[in-house]
Amino acid sequence: MSRSGEIIHLNVGGKRFSSSRQTLTWVPDSFFSSLLSGRISTLKDETGAIFIDRDPSLFAPILNFLRTKELHPRSINVHMLTHEAEFYGITPLVRKLQLCDDLDRSSCGNVLFNGYLPPPAKRRNRHSVAGPQVRAVPAERAPVRRSNTMPPNLGAGMGPLAHRQVSDPGMVRIICGHHNWIAVAYAQFVVCYRVKESTGWQQVFTSPRLDGVIDRVALNAKVMAGSLGDNDKMVAVASGTEIILWAICPDGNGNEIGVFSLNVPVEALFFVGNQLIATSQTGKVGVWNAVTKHWQNQDVVPINSCDTAGSFLILGCNNGSIYYIDVQKFPLRMKDNDLLVTELYRDPTEDAITALSVYLTPKTSDSGNWIEIAYGTSSGAVRVIVQHPETVAPSPRSCCQRNTSSQPGSTPLTSFKVLSLDDLDGHGGCCAGTDIGPYGERDEQQVFIQRVVPDSDKLYVRLSSNGKRVCEVRSVDGSSITSFVVHECEGSSRIGSRPRRYLFSGHGNGSIQMWDLTTAMQITGKVDIRALGGPTEEELLELLDQCDLAMTRTPDSTPRASTCRYTHTHTH
Repeated sequence: MSRSGEIIHLNVGGKRFSSSRQTLTWVPDSFFSSLLSGRISTLKDETGAIFIDRDPSLFAPILNFLRTKELHPRSINVHMLTHEAEFYGITPLVRKLQLCDDLDRSSCGNVLFNGYLPPPAKRRNRHSVAGPQVRAVPAERAPVRRSNTMPPNLGAGMGPLAHRQVSDPGMVRIICGHHNWIAVAYAQFVVCYRVKESTGWQQVFTSPRLDGVIDRVALNAKVMAGSLGDNDKMVAVASGTEIILWAICPDGNGNEIGVFSLNVPVEALFFVGNQLIATSQTGKVGVWNAVTKHWQNQDVVPINSCDTAGSFLILGCNNGSIYYIDVQKFPLRMKDNDLLVTELYRDPTEDAITALSVYLTPKTSDSGNWIEIAYGTSSGAVRVIVQHPETVAPSPRSCCQRNTSSQPGSTPLTSFKVLSLDDLDGHGGCCAGTDIGPYGERDEQQVFIQRVVPDSDKLYVRLSSNGKRVCEVRSVDGSSITSFVVHECEGSSRIGSRPRRYLFSGHGNGSIQMWDLTTAMQITGKVDIRALGGPTEEELLELLDQCDLAMTRTPDSTPRASTCRYTHTHTH
């Protein structure tokens, strides 16, 4: 018998294995080639088998790989097997396991990484907050990396554990999107980007540096003709009680439209059509109309929740009522210079409306143009009200109620429990930039985004219907993720081109990274991605090791919020 065909008997951790010398030594410079050549001393058991003091359960798949050169990662622990493969010096197996780990982490590897926007240039200070229109400095056009390779080295100290204060002007605080545009807010200025099929993403507007910190951002990339200049876009920011609104010209320059005050801190800022809306929980609603160029404040009862449907602004209030404002008809139907705030529905128990979600059926629907409103109350009840299609305008009489907790045949698909420890002094980041969702059109599959620890460099994307994990994305440069948003960009002009859904992540180093969720959604179910609602127990412990959960106490021993934000979601 030739030496290469010699049978080698091994005792690995008390379990016997037998294989040929040729099988064990085909990988050069491995543990076995050194062992069987005599370069490593051997210890033998009573039967003469070579004893190796390692885990026998992990040795079995390693020996199988040496025999077949194949790997079946779904039945193994990739991390533990990688450690063993490194000990035995099986380099081809180590490389395969590292690839499997990459595929498992992002569902389809680097295919999800779609683009990289570097931090913008520093901005000059804004000299005057009020007064006449101010011409913004023309935006620098920054090149965009569109390959799936790593971005350039942005300097040391950008790891996921680096602590970022809100005062850091380089940290991305908020990202919002509209059509093929995104607006990115830093501490004291906002940057707008647009994407074109031929040139990719381009930086087209950067605001002057503001005096205060930006709390909210709103973007309108589809301004109706005649409202402003031809093809102008609008971007607005809120800082404290003030709102600053710019028109973005086609050449990328920006004209300041005006500065408005809500007189109380702005807690929500958004566009309904061409109208800019600002709301506060204290009961203030501010509206700027693009036709009249008029800003108007309105007092209503304290607001706990809000949503929009078409031209309707729907408000859930603490007196148990749901109100609506038809923004499209403002200001044509003003009475005594007041907004027309109309009660749509009052909860039978008059509990505060703490959550609100409005669904407007497509106009092509066979059942007509229905409005469905799901709302939750402070007592924990969840109800659904429906506006009948034959009704011209919503009113309490036109709504029928369905209590989801007692509706016959209703079966909950899943439930979520979100735990968070928020930093109350506002130094941990901006909550407006880390809204977990749900994201996506209500007629399509929606997703939630999960960031488990505050200084993490990874995000989990999960289906909102059942909590199943779609993918995990990890910062390509190791920087911490400080904000995120899911946004669908329009398809190209080519026939058959469809919109694509992207996850935009903002980072502590000022960069924006883009991830292709359309691809991830398409392969969901085809790749084993642990089908869980969030991190596994092992992943959660690993992430919590990175997070300081120590609680601080004041001299009177009153508990205070931790400086750590912890968000974890369970599914049942």
